[in-house]
Amino acid sequence: MTAGTTRGPGRPRSHGHDERIVDAAVELLERGEEITVSRVVERSGVSRAAIYRRWPSMTDLVATALDRGRAPHTIPLEGDLLQNVLDAYTTAPSATRETYSEERFRLRMRLAMTDRKLSQAYWRSHVSRRRGGMVAVLRAGVERGELRPDIDVDACIDLVNGVFYYQFVVRGVTLDDPEALARCREGIRVAWRGMAAP
Repeated sequence: MTAGTTRGPGRPRSHGHDERIVDAAVELLERGEEITVSRVVERSGVSRAAIYRRWPSMTDLVATALDRGRAPHTIPLEGDLLQNVLDAYTTAPSATRETYSEERFRLRMRLAMTDRKLSQAYWRSHVSRRRGGMVAVLRAGVERGELRPDIDVDACIDLVNGVFYYQFVVRGVTLDDPEALARCREGIRVAWRGMAAP
């Protein structure tokens, strides 16, 4: 520990534990096995105490495992905001396939639909934080006078995201289906026109 650095009470975290724990949980998920603390301990070699110091429940750990490989949308705030949103939302699916597979996406949806606590944990720990890029874009649009000052930011983000979920969950298309992405782009444009300042 360097001079001037302080550490909180309790044993220090060992480097690499988080990765090994999540790796074990992802392996269990992909094999279709139930994630229990005993199985995670067995596969990761990390103690129960170390796991619970990081994740207060197995539900929280499952949420983290399901999110492995996903990253927030990085949306520039310069230039054409609508085009920036279109680029971020409709080029990301193919760009992230290597780190976040369609199988993982559909597994997440299936588990979240049958477990409300998991859905809430996933929202709290991961989804809500990934919305930051879109929040910044909408606020920038309001500040520029391009978007109405009375828009409900959360509702607008839900509307845009819902366009994509409908394609992939209800229509059952793949994450990089060209026709689906074209519908999504048009859906974003329609939503943007509704948000636009008079």
